[in-house]
Amino acid sequence: MTFRNLYILILFLLFFVTSQAQQTAIYTSDLVVYQKALALYNNKQYQAAQSLFQDIKQDAPNETIASECAYYIANCAVRLNQRNADDLVQDFVQDYPTSTKRNSAYFDVANYYFSNGKYAYARKWYDQVDESSISRAERDAFNFKYGYTLYSTDDQARATTYFNRVITSQEYGSQAKYYIGFMAYEGDDYDKANTYFDQVSDEDTYREKLSYYQADLNFKLGKFEKAIALAKEQIAKGSPQEKSELSKIIGESYFNLEQYAEATPYLKAYTGKRGKWTNVDYYQLGYGYYKQNDFEKAISEFNKIIDGNNAVAQNAYYHLGESYINLDKKQEALNAFRNASQMDYDLKIQEDAWLNYAKISYDIGNPYQSVPQVLTSYLERYPQSAFKNDIESLLIDSYITSKNYKDAITLLEGKNSFENRVAYQKVAFYRGVEIYNEAGYSEAKTLFNASIREAKDDVFTARATFWKAETDYLLNNFDDALIGFKQFAQQSKTADLKENDNLNYHIGYTYFKLKNYSQATASFQKFIDNHKDDQLRLNDAYLRLGDGYFVSSNYENAIDAYEKASDINAIEGDYAAFQKAVSYGYIGQGAKKLQALDGFINDYPKSALRDDAMYELANSYVKINDTDKAMLLYNQLVSEYNTSVFIPKALLRQGLSYYNKNDNERALTKFKQVAKEFPATDEASQAVSTARLIYIDLGRVDEYAAWVKTLDYINVTGVELDNTSYLAAEKQYLENNVDNAIKQFNSYLNKFPNGIHALKSHFYLAELYSKKSLPENAQPHYEYVVNQQKGEFTEQSIVKLSERYLNTANWEKAIPLLKRLEKEADYPQNITYAQSNLMNAYYQEENYSEAVIYAEKVLQDSKIDTKVKSDAQIIIARSAFRTGDMVKAKSAYAQVEKIATGALAAEALYYNAYFKFQEAKYEASNTTVQKLARDYSSYKMFSAKGLVIMAKNYDALGDAFQATYILESVITNFPEFDGLISEAKAELEHIKSKAAETNASVETDKN
Repeated sequence: MTFRNLYILILFLLFFVTSQAQQTAIYTSDLVVYQKALALYNNKQYQAAQSLFQDIKQDAPNETIASECAYYIANCAVRLNQRNADDLVQDFVQDYPTSTKRNSAYFDVANYYFSNGKYAYARKWYDQVDESSISRAERDAFNFKYGYTLYSTDDQARATTYFNRVITSQEYGSQAKYYIGFMAYEGDDYDKANTYFDQVSDEDTYREKLSYYQADLNFKLGKFEKAIALAKEQIAKGSPQEKSELSKIIGESYFNLEQYAEATPYLKAYTGKRGKWTNVDYYQLGYGYYKQNDFEKAISEFNKIIDGNNAVAQNAYYHLGESYINLDKKQEALNAFRNASQMDYDLKIQEDAWLNYAKISYDIGNPYQSVPQVLTSYLERYPQSAFKNDIESLLIDSYITSKNYKDAITLLEGKNSFENRVAYQKVAFYRGVEIYNEAGYSEAKTLFNASIREAKDDVFTARATFWKAETDYLLNNFDDALIGFKQFAQQSKTADLKENDNLNYHIGYTYFKLKNYSQATASFQKFIDNHKDDQLRLNDAYLRLGDGYFVSSNYENAIDAYEKASDINAIEGDYAAFQKAVSYGYIGQGAKKLQALDGFINDYPKSALRDDAMYELANSYVKINDTDKAMLLYNQLVSEYNTSVFIPKALLRQGLSYYNKNDNERALTKFKQVAKEFPATDEASQAVSTARLIYIDLGRVDEYAAWVKTLDYINVTGVELDNTSYLAAEKQYLENNVDNAIKQFNSYLNKFPNGIHALKSHFYLAELYSKKSLPENAQPHYEYVVNQQKGEFTEQSIVKLSERYLNTANWEKAIPLLKRLEKEADYPQNITYAQSNLMNAYYQEENYSEAVIYAEKVLQDSKIDTKVKSDAQIIIARSAFRTGDMVKAKSAYAQVEKIATGALAAEALYYNAYFKFQEAKYEASNTTVQKLARDYSSYKMFSAKGLVIMAKNYDALGDAFQATYILESVITNFPEFDGLISEAKAELEHIKSKAAETNASVETDKN
């Protein structure tokens, strides 16, 4: 080495020594601070430690110090739960990849989170630990803790792997075995679970924990006695939740051992998961009670099972049905068996449920489908059933007892066995009567004919013959009606049929309509001779007997009949008195006639015949030349009855009286009044003719001509042509040549629109068009007659025109016309007709107060038939209901229920159930709905509405199964009633929401 080189080396060494001395001084200073920071960290003063480590790191003399500081800064951040803690750890790893603390950083952070129970955070860091770098001393801790975090984060497969690594560890072995066993338990690997649990069961730490699991394991392994023993050993020491779970294990174990009395108290003690039971829980307790014959309690549990659709639910519903049967609650049993029969999890239970459902349907009726449909469906489903013959017998009888004749006819059509044809004959008859009562006479006649054609049962052949005759009578087919009544008389000679009771009465009326008065009176007399108790019909028979004698000019017998009718005085006392008075005149007892008519006018001030009596009495005075009294009566008639048909007749009579006494001026005054105020009437024509004679006698022909010109319906030169044209048309009418008559009358009206016979022509045309079922053609002609002065055709035309308005729902025109008819009608039946249709028209117009007024008027008439009575009561009931008068509505519906048939009876029964529900009489309400279902199931709307009421009743009674099942059935079976379906869905959701609070198996829209 040269000197120069040696010199350089010495200088370098001197520099290095000096530099190192300086660095050591600096390092010693930093080391003191570092040690202080580390002491703070170890004392868990993480905030202060982190601050010092940050200061040291900022001026760190080398990378080693800096990496150490970065490690502790991140560690403190983790322990201080700082937001950027994870980032600081990751930054440390990235900035110092060669640091020996890299793996420790992951492990330490993971351990920190583990210690604090944040297993998801811990797993994130354990996942990053390099297992190969972990020291042997720390390896067991890592494997256990990592295994536990995997278990806690639902990765049980990997967790088992890590637990298995430490099962021999003195520190972690027992814990690992416990968790391996627990995971096996949760995974239903009960043998494995039992193996591991047995290995740690002697340790105090796990003994209490394992008591429940081992009891449950033994239960699940079918070792019920052991499960009971283990659970009973632990139950006294457990928490409330553990006691609940152990009670469940004991209860279910006893249940599986069929020791139901021992099971029930433990099953009851179970409080459920989060306070909720499941359908299985309710089933087990319910079945326990069922097996002990405690059917009330069994029902209370079974009926909480709603929304069930599995084998457990099918079994529960079947035994629920049996429980109801044992308590004789057939309606409830029907729904339970029906539900069980609709599930196919257990085919034997399904078939038996079907059989019970079919039998109960026959017993009490079925609200969902007709009983024949149910029985037929059973036979189709189980053709080899051992009960086939029994069900077939019930099926045949059910066609009658179900009263659902409409559906029964459909089911029986095409079934040709003798038994089915016998049933068809009966059903066709009953359906005919049902339609007859609803005024569907043509359809009813078709059904009666169908019943007669079958001719399998003589009784029903005879009864159908009678009712067909009744229908023909109402259709004005009087010849056919008479034949039918006579056929029935022959057929029923040996049968005790109720239709025989009033047969002569019906035959009498038919002869009367055929104008065969001698036969009519003979038939009415036969009826009278054999019926002394039926006062109303007896009264009417005497009246018709009197009428028969009257029109046959046998006035003495007529008087006798009318007197007997008056003695009974149940109906039409005024009519009997009037007819008797008139009859006196025909037998020459004029004085009696005058006395009787005068008495009638005073005794019957409100009679529709009072104006008839005045007119007849005045005419009688004219005949005996007591003109003054006659004139006074005519004047009284005109004054008191300004709409009477007798006014033009009375005025004409006055004019003729004056004419006969040569009092021509007063006669002309009366004739002119008639011609002016009652144009186009026969009286007007006669008045003009007689006035013409007076003017001719007085030589004042020009004055006559001038007067006649003011009458637009009189054409002096065309009178003969007018009469000739009219008579030609009238001839066709009288000979019943309908089409020719229509042609001729139209021709007459075209030629003489204001002719002498215009009013008659319009009326006859209207009648002819009605006969041809052309009401729209008839309408303008009836309107013409109605708009003229009142005459002999006015009342009939008002009736026919109002029918047209009613049939077309033209209430605006119908109401004033009906009110006019009520005021002007001469026939009492037309007053009733007007009032009954006014109540309906006002109801349709939603004028409920007027509807009720007219309904109450109708009910005051003792002569109205049952159908009109029920119509009146239903109007009162509906109107009261819609105006909120529930007391009146309830009362009216109760009256309807007593007398109505068909749809009105169904409606009345529904409201009976409705009002009972409102009064919280839930069971009574359900009884009424059952009757509705049994007797009126063909009226679908009220059946469906009744079911909704029934569901609400069951909800109020705490029977969630019945309530929900019925509502679901309504929704399924009655989709045509939108509003009702919406109500049912809302009620169903309400009940389910309430049930879901305690039953975890119930699903709602909110779930």
